[in-house]
Amino acid sequence: MNLTAELFLNLICGGAASLGQNRQQINDLNVFPIPDGDTGDNMYMTIEAGSHAAGNTLSEMSEAVSHGMLLGARGNSGVILSRIFAGISKAFRGQKEADIKSFSRAMQSGVEEAYHAVSQPVEGTILTVLREGVAAAEGSKDLEEYFDLWIAGMDLSLQHTQELLDVLKKAGVVDSGGAGLLCIAEGMRDALHGRFQPSAETAPAAVSPAPKVDFSAFTEDSVLEFGYCTEFLLRLQRAKVDLEHFDESVIHDYLETQGDSLVFFRDGSIVKVHVHTKDPGAVLSRCREWGEFLTIKVENMTLQHHENHMDERFSRGRKALGIVTVATGKGLSDSFREMGADAVIEGGQTMNPPVEAFTKAFDAVNAEVILVFPNNSNIILTAQQSAKIYKGARIEVIPTRTLGEGYYALANLDAELPIEELTAALTQAAASVTTGLVSQAIRDAAGARKGDYIGIIGKDICSADAERSSAVRMLSARLLEDGADIFLLIAGAGAPPEEANALQQEFQKKYPLTEVILISGGQAVYDYILVKC
Repeated sequence: MNLTAELFLNLICGGAASLGQNRQQINDLNVFPIPDGDTGDNMYMTIEAGSHAAGNTLSEMSEAVSHGMLLGARGNSGVILSRIFAGISKAFRGQKEADIKSFSRAMQSGVEEAYHAVSQPVEGTILTVLREGVAAAEGSKDLEEYFDLWIAGMDLSLQHTQELLDVLKKAGVVDSGGAGLLCIAEGMRDALHGRFQPSAETAPAAVSPAPKVDFSAFTEDSVLEFGYCTEFLLRLQRAKVDLEHFDESVIHDYLETQGDSLVFFRDGSIVKVHVHTKDPGAVLSRCREWGEFLTIKVENMTLQHHENHMDERFSRGRKALGIVTVATGKGLSDSFREMGADAVIEGGQTMNPPVEAFTKAFDAVNAEVILVFPNNSNIILTAQQSAKIYKGARIEVIPTRTLGEGYYALANLDAELPIEELTAALTQAAASVTTGLVSQAIRDAAGARKGDYIGIIGKDICSADAERSSAVRMLSARLLEDGADIFLLIAGAGAPPEEANALQQEFQKKYPLTEVILISGGQAVYDYILVKC
């Protein structure tokens, strides 16, 4: 049995269905016993974004699947998953279908692409599980045997992840990313054997009715001020270009002369374009010199301006420096805006934003250089992936791992510095911060019982108590034992205002040389975020 376009998509849908049914179990494979696990959700939303692809050949289908996953990728695990299928797609390029040898080579390509996606690959993670599983399936005589050996190899590798990472061993869990990939593989095998039936979980989401547009916003006497938001997917054609040697920069350079807010990247033979232009007809006509369109969307931005009330986005000129940050909770989001953030992407623990959320934010900011503060270690890779594909501005990702790091770095931003010095200074400022987190345990752990409030610094549980305020006091004592200039007490949605105010006053009296600042962040998961600056 060869792998065809139809079968490949069915395998993807089967993998998505399997993960969709088990994603909460994957979420629960969390190192810390608090409700912040989101690996299952991130991987599911990533593969689901690729499950609505279309293509006549295996090459076309795998490219479309890869492209969908790229835009839908969330969190570190989601980005790595999208790169696995990007590597598979590269190996299938130009193929109508694949035999077992071609499929085996494609899987190895997926391994290589996944490792390249991570600047410092760590063994004992999804990378190890994938690599050892693929190695175990090498030499299979057909697809059925490949999947059996691949799954068996990954299952064995997954059980050994605790031996490679002490943090997993201490928590008594296996790697969640590897477990998610194993779940996907099992669903793909079910699809291969005809045991998968599409359901509401994997069927394409119902299309929401188009929002009602007030066409009176552009009358017979209006003047086209903002131009057209023009988006399309262009399939390069062999009849028009030398596909293997074609340099897509010729398209990019042309588009730069036709408008602004350009987002441009090539994935195989497909070119994705987003541009604001006053002459979309000329753009579309010229681009047909290189290929044919798969999708086209052209919208009058005056109507968008009117409907979305985004006056600042469309009325101002292109600014020199823009800021995009990630935050959860209205209080924190408002604080970041007050500190100068042009766009705040909703996200954090349990709700990592996808690549597309970043590219849209970059577009909205409309700046020559955009600084990005991910504010979560599980969002940094997504932000970096977004920066790679966005061509409309210079994107600099400041690798802030916590909301505290992002807050302090943004507070120290000096826009007068050259960009290289500025990014170095912001990175250094973030690195000087220590962040503590307080949340309620959802299971027993070393030194804590289910229901206790625990304080965490880095990868260590530093306090535990049945009373939330006591856990906060113990954690603050650990953070402030050497003093600090500034101490942020960020109260979450679960923290009563009277308790937060009392703690702020108590800490200010106890540590008179430290400025203790209370922020009503409103964040979920963490009752308090303590930041030593």
